Amino acid sequence: MFSKEFLVEITTKRFEYTYEAMWKCVRDFLRELGVECGSPRSCFRELIREGVVQECMEPVLSEIIRIRNELVHVYDFKRAEVLFRRVRSREILEAVETVYTALKDRLRSEEL
Repeated sequence: MFSKEFLVEITTKRFEYTYEAMWKCVRDFLRELGVECGSPRSCFRELIREGVVQECMEPVLSEIIRIRNELVHVYDFKRAEVLFRRVRSREILEAVETVYTALKDRLRSEEL
């Protein structure tokens, strides 16, 4: 089986990749609406402003940004473990799924 260190490393790395893909997808989606944003924070704010996701999502989206920024500079396994548990929390997973579903639903409705 995998060691705990390996599981933490792989999971947090996958979170980083998911985060990067998510915010860039949001950026491109907003660009199609004529809205420009240049950072993850500004893109998530615009996503809320456009009504694609609810305003109550703002704190968890900010948390996702904070976690990602901390993960890329963490060199202590104990801190990585804390972030690993947070990445796997229901709140974070549901937020990522909410953004994905909202974009997918909006794109489908515009195709009709």
